Amino acid sequence: MNTMVWKVDKYVDNLENNPQVVDAANFLRKNEVVAMPTETVYGLGGNAESDAAVAKIYAAKGRPGDNPLIIHIAEREQLTRFVAEVPVMAETLMDAFWPGPLTIILKKKEGVLSEKATAGLATVAVRMPDHPVALALLKTCGLPIAAPSANSSGKPSPTNAEHVLDDLNGKIAGVLDGGTTGVGVESTVVDCTETIPVILRPGGVTKEQLEAAVGEVHVDAALTDEAARPKAPGMKYRHYAPNAPLFMVSGTAEFLQSLVEEKRSEGLKVGVLTTEENASVYQADLVLACGRRAELETVATGLYDTLRKFNQENVDVIFSEMFPNTGVGYAIMNRLQKAAGNKLIIE
Repeated sequence: MNTMVWKVDKYVDNLENNPQVVDAANFLRKNEVVAMPTETVYGLGGNAESDAAVAKIYAAKGRPGDNPLIIHIAEREQLTRFVAEVPVMAETLMDAFWPGPLTIILKKKEGVLSEKATAGLATVAVRMPDHPVALALLKTCGLPIAAPSANSSGKPSPTNAEHVLDDLNGKIAGVLDGGTTGVGVESTVVDCTETIPVILRPGGVTKEQLEAAVGEVHVDAALTDEAARPKAPGMKYRHYAPNAPLFMVSGTAEFLQSLVEEKRSEGLKVGVLTTEENASVYQADLVLACGRRAELETVATGLYDTLRKFNQENVDVIFSEMFPNTGVGYAIMNRLQKAAGNKLIIE
């Protein structure tokens, strides 16, 4: 398959009539799959009402079939087509964070969306992305679009079109190239089918922000307890992993450096994931600064690109510093834990 690339300047006016956007929308209407930029990562979009389109998403990614997809919409009125009810707390969250990096789980109407898109569940995960190109594409095609991250399943998510092509070139119809994404980690997923909302995946909207909007918010036990069964099926899978084994290191810089030296003495090529503040502290084969510790949003933005750079340099093992488990740091640590397969070395 020849994968087309449509470059679009997200700052131009009248994006809905942009020929590149219109072309990509036509592919979606034909039940082909197209990668699109969002404010979090690039998504691999397909018609959520079509079994054929959704099957192409799973096939291109190599994604497990019991891992449901997030449905992307451009206008809240679209919810009435496939959502059974919208609780008041969900409306409040939409008012506060849509468009934006927040996915809300609601009870679905039967017989509208592809059962493959929702993995046969009685609920549906929905969000409205905060990216002008994504919104223009969604409005132009007029469809609810199922869109997981546009990468091979288990690998670091894509934050630019080049990342998408690295994984999916020849496997999908096209990529709408709207430049580099902003937030860098995926949306927060909140279950609003209970009396109190429950965070199933931390992301671009923090727990603190959610609580400021609706009060008490719970966290799925599986996010802190490996033995607990996750409410979101996809959370049981390994995600975001670089090619080389990744270890999180809890301890001093001197301790992390000793681990580096031990592996280098074994003839291994060693990488270190750190921040700008500590980049000069380590001596390794590849030291990559992932943003600034003083501004964790920059770490979130650069995380997946940094993990992919380790792949490009073919390191044999990676040691990563830890980050505060609050605010957006909670999402960063969640992604690192998944990427490392929960491999943690404590001083």
